[in-house]
Amino acid sequence: MRLKSGRPGRGSSPSEFPLPEAKETLPSRTTVERPAATLQPARPRLLASLLSVRNWQELGKFCAVGAVGYLINLAVYDAVLHRGVHYLVAATCSFLVAVTSNYTLNRLWTFREHRGHVGIQGMRFLLVSLTALGANLVVLHLLIAYGDLPKLPAQAVAIVAVTPLNFIGNKLWSFRRATA
Repeated sequence: MRLKSGRPGRGSSPSEFPLPEAKETLPSRTTVERPAATLQPARPRLLASLLSVRNWQELGKFCAVGAVGYLINLAVYDAVLHRGVHYLVAATCSFLVAVTSNYTLNRLWTFREHRGHVGIQGMRFLLVSLTALGANLVVLHLLIAYGDLPKLPAQAVAIVAVTPLNFIGNKLWSFRRATA
């Protein structure tokens, strides 16, 4: 049984298909025969990334900037601790000072070829850095509470422990290359 629209009604057999409306279009033959866009498999991309001289140069620059930020972070952390502030609050304060320096240096030097909108990159950098701060605070607390490390060496270890997370987040998201 067919309705006036040409579509099957309630009593029609399941083998009948509805007819397309006049305004509906079907994909063209060239659209259907065109191969789907595919991503390069992960393993060759990883190998290409590891063999890229540019990536190693960026990692070296990122680590140099990070070393400056590391020293700033530890100096501010130590100064704030000596004022009697709780170690997690001191770590947050030192983070805020160091992240400002790191963003500026990474934008101007490490990833200068990847310059995008300062606000967008800045917000991404901040989000990656806040994620790294969260990881840093967890590691710092564990090292002090359960590892019995003194506060300054524990902060030094915690910063180093979260550096890979920070680099990968900033390389792949904050300062990623613009796609053409």
